Amino acid sequence: MPAAAARPAAMAPVAKYPLVLAEDRTRRPDVLRHLKMYEGGWNVTSKHYWASVSFTGSSGFLLAVLWFIFFGMAVVGRCYFGSRTAKGKASHKEVIRPVLLVVFALTLVAGCIVLLYGQSKFHAEATQTVDFVVNQSDFTIQSLRNVTEYLSLAKTITVAALYLPSDVQGQIENLKGDLNKAADTISQKMTENYKRIRKILHIISVVLICIAVLLPVLAFFGYVLELYGPRYAVYIFVTICCKMVAALFILLGIFLVLNSAAKDTCEAMDQWAEHPQAETALSNILPCVDESTTNRTLYQSKEVVVILVRIVNRAISALSNRRPHHKHPGQLMPYLCSPYDSNFNDRQCKSREVTFENATNEWQNYTCLTQDTDLCSGNKTLTPEIYGQLVMAANVSYALYHYAPVLLSFQDCKFVRATFSAIASQYCPPVERDLGLVSAGLALIASGLILYLVWMLFADRPQREEVSDLASVSRIIPVDSSPSQ
Repeated sequence: MPAAAARPAAMAPVAKYPLVLAEDRTRRPDVLRHLKMYEGGWNVTSKHYWASVSFTGSSGFLLAVLWFIFFGMAVVGRCYFGSRTAKGKASHKEVIRPVLLVVFALTLVAGCIVLLYGQSKFHAEATQTVDFVVNQSDFTIQSLRNVTEYLSLAKTITVAALYLPSDVQGQIENLKGDLNKAADTISQKMTENYKRIRKILHIISVVLICIAVLLPVLAFFGYVLELYGPRYAVYIFVTICCKMVAALFILLGIFLVLNSAAKDTCEAMDQWAEHPQAETALSNILPCVDESTTNRTLYQSKEVVVILVRIVNRAISALSNRRPHHKHPGQLMPYLCSPYDSNFNDRQCKSREVTFENATNEWQNYTCLTQDTDLCSGNKTLTPEIYGQLVMAANVSYALYHYAPVLLSFQDCKFVRATFSAIASQYCPPVERDLGLVSAGLALIASGLILYLVWMLFADRPQREEVSDLASVSRIIPVDSSPSQ
């Protein structure tokens, strides 16, 4: 690349330095390294990071294990000691039974409401966050494709038999391949990630909605079964509910892990936004990493703009301003202003130059309606064909000039830094809050289901079995009704 391309505005970022993202927050026990502390920071490509994050859900997993142990002990106690308590007078059960039923119902309903509300908010916020990232990615891809399109269009521009040099056209063709490859890579990765994330969000929503809707129905079915169903059916139903409680605790642990991972990601984005030139785990997925392609594109765009402006001005000089009847300075056709000088530095327009924005209207005053320049009179010396070629060259130059600052924002990471800052400040707090609501809803539902099982095992069944036994005895023992002799 010529030395002219190394101006300060287009220089590559300074030397990168290593930075561990969210180091303090991610310092947790690593289950893959015998619970040694993980110190690698946020890095979704590391299995040790996910092992350390999974430790944050250990409370839910531990509750699932403890639930199986204590429930098994409760069932054993019910089998061995339930008959004794059933034979004695247990008038206090008449109070405990409705109290347990009311507390269970309130807890289950509250948990379902919280879960449905948290799920709907989480799905909406997560979808908005993903859509925001996709829109930002689409903007990057579209900017790269726009530059490619206008560079290709510049190759075809001819103004009064003047066109881009062949070597510049060859450089544009090579750069087109790199730009298309970069845009295709970003598009492919984003499309795959978008489909994968949306699929996961859909599965999570379906599972949570099924839990919140079906559990009350299942609880009502169990209540009817407890009152009128056979004993073996009740035992089967209790076993199923026991496993569902364990599954709810495991699901609670998973959402605790997701909540920790979301907080880690938000903090990592926030820290990277403050240190965009650092070498981090995010550096491999950012569009600002490919500094070589960005520099070449910036240089090539500026070079094409300078050459096109030069071609336009040469055509204006040859076809209009050197005409014999153009002796008065006020009648001279204005030249097109180049935003860059020969070294590709910014320059100011001169008094007799027109900018890209007003060149079309100014040159219209010098265009005649005939295709023969010999028939044009006064200062109208441009044919419609030449005028169209000049306008096309000016428009392409303006487009390349317009997209150059956008490419620069990709190179110095301003664009990505603004994106991550917006995610950390606007989208992360609602997502974290909604994940907390989902976890709270799951905990309430699990607690309500535990109370329900306690009610089924210890509050209602003994009395019902006692009545059943009395009825059976009354049916078996015969009554002697013969008259005594």
